[in-house]
Parts: sequence; C-alpha cells; structure tokens
Amino acid sequence: MTLANIRNPDAHPDIVHPPGTSAHREPQGGNYGERLNKLRAAVLGANDGIVSVAATVVGVAGATTDRGAVALVAAAALAAGALSMALGEYVSVSSQKDSQNALIELETRELEEMPREEFDELVQILREKGMSEETAKAAAADLTEHNALKAHLDFELGIDEEDIPSPLGAAIASALAFFGGALLPILAILLPPAGLAVPVTFGVVLLALAVTGWLGAVLGGSPHRLRAALRLVAGGALALAATFAIGSALGTGAMG
Repeated sequence: MTLANIRNPDAHPDIVHPPGTSAHREPQGGNYGERLNKLRAAVLGANDGIVSVAATVVGVAGATTDRGAVALVAAAALAAGALSMALGEYVSVSSQKDSQNALIELETRELEEMPREEFDELVQILREKGMSEETAKAAAADLTEHNALKAHLDFELGIDEEDIPSPLGAAIASALAFFGGALLPILAILLPPAGLAVPVTFGVVLLALAVTGWLGAVLGGSPHRLRAALRLVAGGALALAATFAIGSALGTGAMG
C-alpha cells in the first residue's frame, strides 16, 4: 500500500461500491475551513438579526402605533446588533487563530529539537490507524521527507496551516448576515398597513427562521433538519409573543 493509497481510498480499484452510489468525497478546495467558518458565522448572524430585531420591533409595536418610534428603535437595534456580532465573532475567531498558531509554533520547535521522537510519534499514530509497523514507518518517512510539519499538524492536531480562519472575514460575514436578517422584520413591520404589521412580521420571521434553521442543520451535517427548523421556529415564536405581550402591557400602562 502506497502513501497515495492511504491518503486517497479511491485509488484502490478493487473497492466496489453498491449500484447507484459512489465513493464519499471530502471537500478538497483550499481554505475550506475558512469558507465553512464564514458560512457558520453568516447563518448565526442571520438568526440573531432576525430574532433579536424582530422581537424588539414587535415589542415596540405592541406599545405604540407610532411608525417613527418603531423605525428609530429598529435602526438602533440594527446598528448595535451588527456591531456586536462583528466584534464577538472577531474576538472568538482571533482566539481560535492564536491557539492554532501557538500549536504550530510548538510543533515546529519540537521537530527541530527532537526529530527522532516526533518521527516515532508519527509512526505510532499511523499504527493506531491500522497500519503494520513496516508500512507505518515507510509512510512516516515519506510524509516527513515531503513536509514534516504539515504531516504532524495533520495527524497529531488536525490542523492545516494553510486553512486557518480569518477573524476579519468571519466578523464581516457575521455583521452582513445580521444586517440582512434584521432587514426582514424591519421591512415587515414598516411596510404593511398598521393593522397588519404585527401579523405579517410574525409570518415573515417564522418562515425565515425555518429556512435558516434548515440551512444551519445542512451546514452542520445534521440529518435532523426538520427538527432543527421547528426548534428555531418555536423559539422565535415564543420570543415574539413574549415581547409583544410585554410591549402591549407597558403601552397600556403608559397610556393609563
């Protein structure tokens, strides 16, 4: 078995797949982790934008029919939420990037100071994956000769030094997604006639949450997509009902 066979199971011509199926292929494009991180941040940002801003504007609409007041609160919630999401995502991904860089530096130093021990460690990892000792040593030698650091980061730590997420990219994706998600309830509450604004907002928001819940499950690889969508819809409906009830109570109290 060659190193190419180890890294690429499709290289085995003797493997037979059932009719109508094909070999499972992992994503191979460069910067896959960063793209996935941006997609995750975008879905989370959109969810937060939809729920938080919708709950805010529905609560205000429950307290007053003044469109100007609703629009002012919506604009403030939109700006504050987008900036908060961007900052939170930037800090989170920056911490992740710092941790990965620290591990890369540590592994680089260990390869320089104790190459024999690191080689033996790689052999042991390959043996634990099912290789014989002879095959593991040959594969470890090939990997070390090609790119020792890359091999150890991959097999020991699961890190690709060329695929580290960008904090700025994640922050921008999160902020834009929040902005896009927040626009739905803002338009839904401001555009329809006053008597239909709240029901229309409920409908638009719950539909949007069903879509983002489904999409989040797809990106996360979960087979329970309907359950994820329903869970998000239920949570969103509860939030909207609660803030509308609070706004209505406070508005009635203020008028009284």
